[in-house]
Amino acid sequence: MFSLAELAERLGARLEGEGGCRVSRVATLTSAGEGDIAFITHKRYRSQLADTRATAVLLRQADSEFVRDGVHSLVVEDPYLAYAQVARWLNPEPDEGHGVHPSAVVDPTADVHTSAWVGPQCVIEAGAVIGADCRIGPGCVVGRDAVIGEGGRLVANVTLCHGSRIGRRVLIHPGVVVGADGFGLANDQGRWVKIPQLGRVVIGDDVDIGANTTIDRGAIDDTVIEDGVKLDNLVQVAHNVHIGAHSAIAGCTGIAGSARIGRHCALGGGVGIVGHLQIADHVTVTGMSMVSHTITEPGVYSSGTPLQENAKWHRNYVRFKQLDDMARRLKRLEKQLAKNTE
Repeated sequence: MFSLAELAERLGARLEGEGGCRVSRVATLTSAGEGDIAFITHKRYRSQLADTRATAVLLRQADSEFVRDGVHSLVVEDPYLAYAQVARWLNPEPDEGHGVHPSAVVDPTADVHTSAWVGPQCVIEAGAVIGADCRIGPGCVVGRDAVIGEGGRLVANVTLCHGSRIGRRVLIHPGVVVGADGFGLANDQGRWVKIPQLGRVVIGDDVDIGANTTIDRGAIDDTVIEDGVKLDNLVQVAHNVHIGAHSAIAGCTGIAGSARIGRHCALGGGVGIVGHLQIADHVTVTGMSMVSHTITEPGVYSSGTPLQENAKWHRNYVRFKQLDDMARRLKRLEKQLAKNTE
């Protein structure tokens, strides 16, 4: 629980109301009640300010005149960012303590910091290093010579394969696999021969990895995820991919081998990235797009066919197959027209 004066000081906000009022929960404008703090990010929700029962609201100056009497305001530049910060302060991570659960198996050569917690049914293999204040949840496997930096958290059933390097304050959700073999195969007269995957996965600081995401180890060089990257659930990162700092990638995105994604990029859900291409810094790719060539300039990119009625889609699909022929006929007509007008 925090007083509004404390929150205002932490946020650098201007308080319009009583600093002694206290809040203990975050809530939406429509569901909030006494003791709750809500937020507004768009003018379309201004009508809800007149009816909210929240104790306080995070908002921009332009929205403050729409707040009903009796509701206190914290005026900030970015209410959504302020909400994220307040939500973290009001909902701190539970402290599991430190030590090793009796059911965990820890190799004698592993180095587990005394402040770390290793939960039930975990396996920590030879040469692994678990840093200070790490939290290794139930059922996790930390492979041979893998390293987890200070403050790392593996929620549950996470597998870090041998040699993986995880930075500080990395959050990895259930079901994630880091460092499995990449899809490296050579064709021997119609039969596939497996190529040993000799690289590692190297992950920077302050990275979040969503549930059931997979990050493959490099074939020779490393797969690299730089600082501050946020990966959603069910993202596939193939071998030797390099993702630049502070990029965010939404669920069900697939990134093929050796693709290089720049810094501060945003990929929507279901995006496909072809291997061996490069994406510049500050690129946004909208959901369900297919990236089949290198992108050299910042900006917003899209591909794909929007949803439409089935009968209309079938007609347009037939026309799509005729585009090349139509383009050739148009070019011939343009040439003929040019001759006739000379």
